[in-house]
Amino acid sequence: MAIKDKIRLKVMELAKEATEVAGVELFDVELSGQVGNLTVRVTIDSEHGIGINDCERVSRQLEALLDIEDPVPGSYTLEVTSPGLDRPLRNIQDFRRFQGKLVRIVTNEKIDNQTFFIGRIAKVTNNTVIITIGKKELGIPYEIINRANLEIEL
Repeated sequence: MAIKDKIRLKVMELAKEATEVAGVELFDVELSGQVGNLTVRVTIDSEHGIGINDCERVSRQLEALLDIEDPVPGSYTLEVTSPGLDRPLRNIQDFRRFQGKLVRIVTNEKIDNQTFFIGRIAKVTNNTVIITIGKKELGIPYEIINRANLEIEL
């Protein structure tokens, strides 16, 4: 296992502990840069949304754990953030959670001769995401979804 993978796993473990204490969910941990000068980006989430206070709480908690465990060699920058308004939908539960929201989906296989769709999540049944595009409903099997994000609505 590569050194960055080992660091990421350990940071994920510590970030999970920090997010539980803060009452939010761990969404993702990313490492960028070179070992010795890494950026550690921890993304947190909550059903009620994430605010700056949530990020500060997790950052303080995680900084303390990182100081004790010291899993990141050399210097690093810690960033704690939310998934954002155009957050990725990574599993079938995310589609259920954001039912009614506008979504952008890219599929691995063509449906109606296309692989890119923007529509509102109407419902999720078993392993099919049903979106409304205009007045038409389209069922997209979850297993062929390559990438999906919420669309920003102003």
